[in-house]
Amino acid sequence: LRGIETSNYELEFHTKTNEICYLLVNATTRRDANNKIVGVVGVAQDVTEAKEHDRAVAAMANELRLLVDTANAPIFGIDVNGNVNEWNNKTAEITGFLYEDAVNHPLVTTFIVPHLQKSVKEIMDNALKGIETSNYELEFRTKANEIRYLLVNATTRRDANNNIVGVVGVAQDVTEAKEHDRAVAAMANELRQLVDTANAPIFGIDVDGNVNEWNDKTAEITGFSYEEAMSRPLVSTFIVAKLHKSVKEVMDNALKGIETSNYELEFSTKSNEIRYLLVNATTRRDPDGNIVGVVGVAQDVTEAKEHDRAVAAMARELRQLVDTANAPIFGIDVNGNVNEWNDKTAEITGFSYEEAMSRPLV
Repeated sequence: LRGIETSNYELEFHTKTNEICYLLVNATTRRDANNKIVGVVGVAQDVTEAKEHDRAVAAMANELRLLVDTANAPIFGIDVNGNVNEWNNKTAEITGFLYEDAVNHPLVTTFIVPHLQKSVKEIMDNALKGIETSNYELEFRTKANEIRYLLVNATTRRDANNNIVGVVGVAQDVTEAKEHDRAVAAMANELRQLVDTANAPIFGIDVDGNVNEWNDKTAEITGFSYEEAMSRPLVSTFIVAKLHKSVKEVMDNALKGIETSNYELEFSTKSNEIRYLLVNATTRRDPDGNIVGVVGVAQDVTEAKEHDRAVAAMARELRQLVDTANAPIFGIDVNGNVNEWNDKTAEITGFSYEEAMSRPLV
């Protein structure tokens, strides 16, 4: 009304049904033939649907922002220059760097451990070219100089016109799983070392009866190295022929879950000697409980066996000496009953061994 016109002013009309209509109005001064201002005319565009669409889009954007910020997964992003422009609460939590600490900093050189910077930069550069990567494991350096392991999907970020404007990474924190895997691997290595260097022979077979375990002690006492023994049939290659059937039965039972303790078997060495082993044949299972083989933990009783044989031979020899001695030899137990009566005693008394035994001597 003062001649100052306004373009594209948005106003809200209240309808008869108490709804709101959004109009985009040009307010133009109205003049008479003498150029005197006599009113205002508004030429409008009904933008109600566009306004509602914009509000819906804004609500969705706010909801997505909330979902990103409060997601239980680390979500971070970079712009086309590699600087951080997305850093959700979970990322801040696991790294110790707040959003304010991270935003506008170079992602790779600031937060990635040095030995991975080259490969991570390559992943990000590829994503900035539209080449995305899934399940890439990277190591984040935290504010406390600890390492967090993340499994990341690097996804290209595009604007409304489909132009690439950055990269967003949606990650899974696998630090605990990684540390668990490392602990399990360390334990496996330790157990492997214990098996290999144990002072007892330890050997094993797979479900086909072929050797898949052969520790240093087994190699030492048999003369067959690990390489010579591996994948060869245990029974037919290393067990003496007379025991093939019984040892195979013990192994077959263990492959059915029926274990055997203190079974004595005879190993044939590379130099064709015999080594006597006292073995516990134990069923070997995978993590799912499936039987995958047999492991034998043994005790080398060769020396004890040879000692027992020597003692038995000596005992037989002494028995023969007593029985065939040229002098009468007899004996009694604590009750005074005969328990020794050699051939010479039988000869001079006329009483045989059987007649004298267990009778009171006196």
